[in-house]
Amino acid sequence: MLMFAIRRILVSIPVLIGITAILFVMLNVVPGDPVALMMKEHASADVIARIRAQMHLDDPLLTRYLRFLWDALHGDLGTSIKLNRSVTTLILTAFPATLLLAGCAAVVSWIIGIPAGILSAVRRDSLLDHFFMGFSLLGVSMPIFWSALLLQYIFALKLKWLPVSGFYGWKYLILPAIVLGWSSAGVIARLTRSSLLEVMRHDYIRTARAKGLRELRVISRHALKNALIPVVTIMAIQVATLLSGAVITEAIFGIPGVGRISVNAIQSRDMPLLQGSVLFATALVILGNLIADILYSVLDPRIRSEMKKDA
Repeated sequence: MLMFAIRRILVSIPVLIGITAILFVMLNVVPGDPVALMMKEHASADVIARIRAQMHLDDPLLTRYLRFLWDALHGDLGTSIKLNRSVTTLILTAFPATLLLAGCAAVVSWIIGIPAGILSAVRRDSLLDHFFMGFSLLGVSMPIFWSALLLQYIFALKLKWLPVSGFYGWKYLILPAIVLGWSSAGVIARLTRSSLLEVMRHDYIRTARAKGLRELRVISRHALKNALIPVVTIMAIQVATLLSGAVITEAIFGIPGVGRISVNAIQSRDMPLLQGSVLFATALVILGNLIADILYSVLDPRIRSEMKKDA
């Protein structure tokens, strides 16, 4: 298991380096001078040129990339042009809010998705199955900004049950958690249904039924344990995706997380802050995929046996 984890980490390192290279090139070839935008009309060309030299913006692109990569390896993602603060500090300060939102959204997606998938598989082709699958398809298909605005209109403006936006207590997390978790719940529900239907066709399920076990016991003790193996692994990936993909939700609901500072960085063309935010989100996704691979090998004995053969 340790060797498997080490191999996965070694494979992830070139992926992360390649993504940083693509990200750095794309952000640095965008037209416009960030220093000129920062100083606006209050600085002369000489002042702008001097600041560019101090920030090493006139160096060759490869030199700047290698410097950025070296600093990133030491935890230094640069300094925000707009806020004049460490990008690492800004991200770490905003990350707890994003982590709380993503955690609540993940819980919402699990609470909705897993029971919906199980009921749909047990009542296959019934009205209940069509309802849950339609509901999950709606969650996957509907854009997050549209579902956010719709829920804000219904529950905040019309019914006045919940606040529209802000981050001042647990009530402010309910709507954004539902919005962010709904799309993930649809994926989990459909995967749970298909996986459970596949498992229920196996011989050991027919044997358990032939022994006279009740259907509820067959599903809960025999089918569900094996059916949830791929679901658990996709849940690990989705947590990382929720952590990195809460940009729109945080912007709409005014949550001071990593997504919101990314939007602000885009609006102000703060390239170091945007660069650090995207790199941080990329690292989270890669970490989520690594955890999913390890979980899959832990839960599925067949993967462990293949790992022993390879070793």
